[in-house]
Parts: sequence; structure tokens; C-alpha cells
Amino acid sequence: MNEDIPDLQVPDGAWSAGGDLDGRSFDILGRDTESGAVLEDMIHFRNGTFQSVDCQNYCDFGWSDYRTKMVDGVTHFTVTTVCPDAPHTVVWYGQVEDDAIRIDATWTTRRWYWTNQIALTAEGEAVPENTAEIAG
Repeated sequence: MNEDIPDLQVPDGAWSAGGDLDGRSFDILGRDTESGAVLEDMIHFRNGTFQSVDCQNYCDFGWSDYRTKMVDGVTHFTVTTVCPDAPHTVVWYGQVEDDAIRIDATWTTRRWYWTNQIALTAEGEAVPENTAEIAG
């Protein structure tokens, strides 16, 4: 058995309930920082909630509440998403400036006998709302 691995540590600050990014969607391209595996995803912000299309397709994560704060004109956001049917937790932390987004995240799977974590980084661009496909 191995020891637990902590989720991504999000910086402290004056976080408030999400809403600042509502109506926006981003096409992101990232990588697993250890293996280099490529991640392509679409993320959405709607009604104070967040959804990753890949997470939704993988494990029906659904919509999760997000939080934001402004730092020097840049919108920072964080959200913790949890799979309802398996022990997967994804912690997202990102910055949005104009139409550009940068993200750090950890996908952690905790089972009684082991914990596995994938650290991810990604960047992307906003997409027009009418072209952003939203999952379930």
C-alpha cells in the first residue's frame, strides 16, 4: 500500500462564488507532466458551474461549482470535480486573460490499496458560445 497523495494546492486568496466566467468555453490542449501524454479538452462555465467534456465523457462528473478571484486584471478560477461512480477527484486551477487560458490540475484516484495522481498543465483559447458543444 502506498501513502495518499495530496490534491493540487490552490493559492489562498479572496475567492468568491463563480460567475465571472459564465457563458465562456475554452478549447484546451495540455499534457501529463510526467508522461507527456497529450490532453485535448473543452471546458465550459455556466450559471456558476464548470464542466470538462472529457471528464463528463469519462465518468459523468456533471457540473461543479467554481470560484474566482481577480489578480492584476486576470481572472483566476478553481474548481474541484468529483466522479460520482468512481474514486476520481480533479482539482483545477487556472487563469483567464482576455481569450487565453492557462490551467494546472491534478487527477487523483484513491483506492484503499493505492493512490494514483496525474498532474496536468494546459493552455487554450476561448471559443464562440454557439460553437462550443456541451456534454450531458
